[in-house]
Amino acid sequence: MNDYKVLKTFLLAAEKRNFAQVARELDMTPAAVTRAIAALENDLGVQLFVRTTRQVSLTTDGAIFAAQVQPAMTALETARRDVMNAHKTDEGRLRISAPTWLGKTLLPPILSGFRERFPKMCFEISLSDGLVDIVDDDYDLAIRISSQPSDKFTIWRKICPVPRILVAAPGSRFAEMQHPNELTPDECMAYSGESRRENWILSDGGSSVNISAGRAFSANSGEVLADMAADGAGVALLPGFNIAEHLRTGRLVHVLRGWAPPELWLTLYYPPYQALPPRIASFSKFFEEQAPPLMVSIG
Repeated sequence: MNDYKVLKTFLLAAEKRNFAQVARELDMTPAAVTRAIAALENDLGVQLFVRTTRQVSLTTDGAIFAAQVQPAMTALETARRDVMNAHKTDEGRLRISAPTWLGKTLLPPILSGFRERFPKMCFEISLSDGLVDIVDDDYDLAIRISSQPSDKFTIWRKICPVPRILVAAPGSRFAEMQHPNELTPDECMAYSGESRRENWILSDGGSSVNISAGRAFSANSGEVLADMAADGAGVALLPGFNIAEHLRTGRLVHVLRGWAPPELWLTLYYPPYQALPPRIASFSKFFEEQAPPLMVSIG
């Protein structure tokens, strides 16, 4: 009998104080339970139980040993369960990082649909527009809107393009602009995960213009920038899902319609797995099926 099973037998005997009941629960014979406990006592050189014809009770040494072993066995059981679940397609935990607004709008129907298909799956969702360290922060995957990552050690998967447009308040001078050169850096509000400046590269299909945005205002929240633009503070360059409601209600309008930035993508980022664990691969496939039509509906 291996050490793990011996210790499991001992702890159950310490709890039940009945070798026959331990035998039934562990699918062993009473004699096998007795031999396992005797072997453990012989190995430790102490008596763990006092056994009579009427009852079984722990000795002082047995009680001390049980108290010290129990936390380690609990941790070992948790580790075994997590490792076993990691190789199941339909069971286990997923810890996911996602941008705030995208997480509010896109994730709920996807998570609900996935749990209907795999009800034993559990989720821990962290919403943040800032950058996360997917390895050090212990995420299974991250959902991001980005260009191709520069981190060579990150695995990433393109899902679908995410259109971005320039927006401003209707009736403002920005709504009448014909060329990006009419903008000053102070009027361009930057969207940055670290609340810093960003460089806009706008193209009309033939020529390109570079604009330094964020000199006067930058934020790591698309919602904040959309509200600032709607209040007339300047021009913002944002994904469609961030501003869909503002456009529908007329709080914002699309400006410089002939000019567009480079394409961004909805992507899934992973730690440097040699192969995706089944539960993560299963969710990724479901996400890839569900996200594009939802992006169209919310954008």
